[in-house]
Order: sequence, then C-alpha cells, then structure tokens
Amino acid sequence: MRSAATAAGDVAAQAYRVHSAQPLVDVSLLKGWFTPTMEILALVLFAVALVRSGRRWQVFAIPSVLGVGLITILICYCAMGAQGWSPGDAPLIVWLSIGGLGAVLAMAAVGWRAGRWWNRTATVVSIPLLALCIGLSVNQWTGYFPTASRAWDGIASEPLPEQTSVQRLAAFRDDQRATAGGRIVPISVPSHLSGFHHRQEYVYLPQRWFTGPTPPHLPALMMIGGVVNTPEDWVRSGSAMATVQNYAATHNGVAPILVFADPSGSMTNDTECVNGPHGNVDTHLADELRPYVVSQFGASANPLQWGVVGWSMGGTCAVDLVTRHPDLFSTFEDISGDIGPNLGNKAQTIAALYGHDASAWDRFNPETVMTTHGEYHHVAGWFQSNGHWSPRHRAFECAQLKAARSLAATASDEGIETVVRAGPGAHSWSYASEAFDDALGWLMQHIWPETPTLPV
Repeated sequence: MRSAATAAGDVAAQAYRVHSAQPLVDVSLLKGWFTPTMEILALVLFAVALVRSGRRWQVFAIPSVLGVGLITILICYCAMGAQGWSPGDAPLIVWLSIGGLGAVLAMAAVGWRAGRWWNRTATVVSIPLLALCIGLSVNQWTGYFPTASRAWDGIASEPLPEQTSVQRLAAFRDDQRATAGGRIVPISVPSHLSGFHHRQEYVYLPQRWFTGPTPPHLPALMMIGGVVNTPEDWVRSGSAMATVQNYAATHNGVAPILVFADPSGSMTNDTECVNGPHGNVDTHLADELRPYVVSQFGASANPLQWGVVGWSMGGTCAVDLVTRHPDLFSTFEDISGDIGPNLGNKAQTIAALYGHDASAWDRFNPETVMTTHGEYHHVAGWFQSNGHWSPRHRAFECAQLKAARSLAATASDEGIETVVRAGPGAHSWSYASEAFDDALGWLMQHIWPETPTLPV
C-alpha cells in the first residue's frame, strides 16, 4: 500500500501539474519562422501605407514622416543610453522597427485624409504590428523569452514550472515520482537588516532534498540576473532549472539548491548589488537571503558549499559578493559582467551609485577588495563572456572580456583559482544559459567535491 504522504504527494502533484506541462504547440521567438514573418508583413504594410499618389504627398509628406521616424530613433537611442542599456549593441532591425512605428504614427496623424482606403487600413494595422516587431526584435537581442509560452507566462505572471508552496513541501517527502524534477518555492525574506524593498524571491529544491525524513544539507548557488530583471528570469529566460535537472540526471540525482535573488527591487533600479541610495542589496543578499535559506530549507551553512552565479550586472555582483564575503561564499561564475559596479565613470558612479560617498568605491570595487583582502583560500571563480573575433589579436574581444581578464589576473595574484572562457555570442539570456551549462560541472566540483564525475 502507498503511504499517506505518497497519496498526499499525488494530490499535490496533480494540483501543480498544469504549471509544468508543456504546450502542445509552441512558437520560438528566437529562431524559426514567426519573428521574420511578422517583420516582413510589417514592412509590406508600411510600404502600402506610405506609397500614395499626389505630388504634395511624395515631395513633402514622405520626407516628413520618414524624418519623424529618424527623430524617434534618435530619442529612443538617447533614452536607452541614459539607462545604460548599450543601444550601440542593438541590431539594425530594432531601430528599423522603432523608426517605422514613429513614421506610421506620423502618417496616421497628418496623412489620414490624403490616403485611399487601403492606405488607411495598412496604417491602422501596421501600428500594432510594428509595436509587436519592436518587442520581438528586442527580445531576439536580449534572448529574454525563448518561446511564446514563456513570454505569456512572464507577462501574465504565471507560476513557475514545478512551483509549489512551503506548506505543501512535507507532502512531497520521499515521493520520488512527484519530485522527479524538483520543486520551486516562493519565499518571503525579512529585510530588517537592509531595509531593502525586494520583490518575491524563489528557491529551487532538487529531488535529493526530498529524500529521507529530513532535508539533507545540500550546497547552494545564488542566481542573479541583469539590470533589467525579475527574480524569475533565471528560470524563464536562463533555463537554470532545466540545466540543473539535466545535470542531476547524469550525476546520480545530485544537484544544488538554487536561490533566485532579487538584486534591484524593480525593473529599473540599477543597484549593482552594493549598499547605497538604490538599496542595501549587499546586506540583503549576504546577511538576509543566505541565512534564510540555510535556516528554512536546511541548506549547508558551510561557505565552501555556497556559490554565486550572475549574468551581466549579476556577474559583477557574483564577483563582489564572493570576494567581499569569503566567509559566506567560496565560488562564483561571472557571465559577461563589468570590471566593477558602475553607473558611468568613477565620478558618476560615486555620485549616483554611492550618494557621493567616495570611500564606498573602494569597499565595493572588486579589484580593490581583492588586493586589500590579500591571499584567499579555497575560493574559485569562472569568468565567461561573449565577444567578437579580432583577427589582429587572434582572440575574442569586448569590454566584458577585457574586464574578465583583468579581474582574473588580480584574482589569481590573490590566490583565487580562476577559469576564463570566451566565445562568440550576444549579450543575451541565451548566452547566459549556455554559460551556466558550461560551468555547472566545475561549480559543483568546488561546492560539492563528492559529486560523482561522470561522462556527459
């Protein structure tokens, strides 16, 4: 006969199965036919809306609406630059879509009466279509949503795959079938020390956590995203859960606890994970979130069994957290992070990020932190970044790779074991997902040395 716990687990599994089920038909937003089809359709409709008879329209109106499109591009470029979003890295299709939307809105405003019915129809239809193309092209640039279902889940705030509640965890204990992929649990971490107003954070508990009468003391990885982020991004966009599940399948079920942190409190608050006017994020992550996971989920309290993984801003955070707190963390993966926390040059960063506190620069600049600390013991870091191939230097190059090599050199001088990886790719979630998959085996060998080394 099945135990009561197993039966309860079946009920709980059924209640949450809908959140992990894959749709029968899903559409890729990064590859395949959908995005280019929408872009071609938008181009055709834009041309139909634009081309009209009449000398006045052709001589005056067309240059005017195209000029509005160019002005729209310029405004958006400057706005993105002011937010630190690297507009120069955006692909051409992003700017064509933005300019097209500005131009077609101008056509709707000044050329409505001058057009035939098909011109007006094309104008109306192309407005939402071009807006969609902006979203699709930006998504391809960032790799934020790989599929339409992932996009819907994120926009509609659907539960994460295998999400359950803390109250239901006991029902899953020793139920191998119901916990085959592990479970994700939303957590509410007190912020009495930091005063940081963070969003909902999450913990992924692997199947091994549910084995036995009490949870084993498993290693943990804190996962941190980029500047524009939600705590769910490493699951929805970075495929972290799938990566860990695949790893467990080839390593006798061994996998780490994943802690999906909120480093910013909102989509537009660039904290760089420091303590400052934008929030005391370093305190929250090190002194609130980590102890909470240890006390509530039985994660190992040993700093040698804790690591930090981050992409973009999160990569910068990963280096900073481990080098500043080697008594709490021992291993990091920095994916396309910067040389250090920044909101511009040094003077701008001290003013905007640290509230004009010049001493804070030295407290959080990782190269200064490492050289001030001196020799580290049992600390390791993996640096990986995308870049473009430079025939002159016969190597991949980009600002983040330059930062990685500089940080790795300083880290090595101070006793930190380092790995530096470079390769082609974009500064996107797709690359972050690949980089985490590349490093996971190495990370596990450092935070959980007894992990069986099996061919994958």
